[in-house]
Amino acid sequence: MKRVAVLTAMAAVVLFCLTGVGFSQTIENEFYLITPVSKDVHDPVLKAFAVYAKKKWNVDLKTSAMPQGTPVAYGQIIEWKGKPRADVFWGGEGTLFDNLAKEGLLDRIQLPDKLWNEIPAEIGKPIGLPLKDPKRFWVGTMLEPYGIIYQPKLLKRLGVEIKDWEDLLNPKLKGQIAQCTPDRSSSSHASYEVILATNGWEKGWDWLRKLAANTGIFTARSRDVPNVVSKGEFAVGFAVPSYMAFAEVLNGYDVKFVYPRNAYVTPEPMAALKGAPHPKAAHAFIEFMLSEEGQKLVSSMGVYPVTPKYKVQGPPGSNQEKAVAFTSGIRSFFDFPVGNVYNDDIAGAKKRIEEVNSFFRKEIAEKHKDIIKK
Repeated sequence: MKRVAVLTAMAAVVLFCLTGVGFSQTIENEFYLITPVSKDVHDPVLKAFAVYAKKKWNVDLKTSAMPQGTPVAYGQIIEWKGKPRADVFWGGEGTLFDNLAKEGLLDRIQLPDKLWNEIPAEIGKPIGLPLKDPKRFWVGTMLEPYGIIYQPKLLKRLGVEIKDWEDLLNPKLKGQIAQCTPDRSSSSHASYEVILATNGWEKGWDWLRKLAANTGIFTARSRDVPNVVSKGEFAVGFAVPSYMAFAEVLNGYDVKFVYPRNAYVTPEPMAALKGAPHPKAAHAFIEFMLSEEGQKLVSSMGVYPVTPKYKVQGPPGSNQEKAVAFTSGIRSFFDFPVGNVYNDDIAGAKKRIEEVNSFFRKEIAEKHKDIIKK
């Protein structure tokens, strides 16, 4: 018996010397993600993580995603009551993650200090937008502006140029704008808050009514907005996450993207769920996302590294360079002053979210037919 134990220990030492892998370091062979981040991004990321796990731990990792809109995913995690069927929650607004942490539903993130400290605490002025939780319950993974997608040929035909929010109110765009309702899309909701913060409650809603007057369709999902614009059914899309817009470029469509003044930039937070069925895989996935490999991977999809030392850049013709051209030259959100008026303390409160959604339904959605006649 003693001989067997000695041989086992020797085999472990040999394995460690040959592969650098210790038994205590290995992860489970399954990993489940719940996320509003679309398949365009989460699918290649999960595939890359499986390859990474095979290389680092010699684990044949089975990965799976539960795609859900942000409100639905958040509600699902609440309903699980600490017995989640997923390991990691990825995407949405930081305030939702703060709420989950207060409910005791998140695990503290286990990351090397060096990796954690390379991510700034916040970005943007006059209001700093948090990029990570000081208590380590969540961390940003990539920077993703909610902006404007447009069809260059259609806009040229209409004689319209778009550089900022105000250009969306051009009467020539009547019936040409697509947007998702703020009660069905976190990107739309955050952009409504940007308009309200910029103009104040009364003038902000006046502005949004004028936007509704030019709106030809309120889509059921935010993902539908870039779809209808890329196909030429509408000229402009409002409040579109940059990666959703860039996915249309990768699909071969001729569309462009504008990052308007003070547009909301989400850090796409990520957190390990407390009581997760595969906790080691959960924390390993978060570390992978923040590694050089993970940051370079997402930078090829129309989003931006959350770590300043990485930029969107690649060889000529690469997806990275296509993304830079798509956004008129942006390589990093740390290269220029970022404006932010979105205030988590105001916009993130549950009561405020319901207030905005309710006002929209009553004053815009129910009256849209009358609004477009004016």
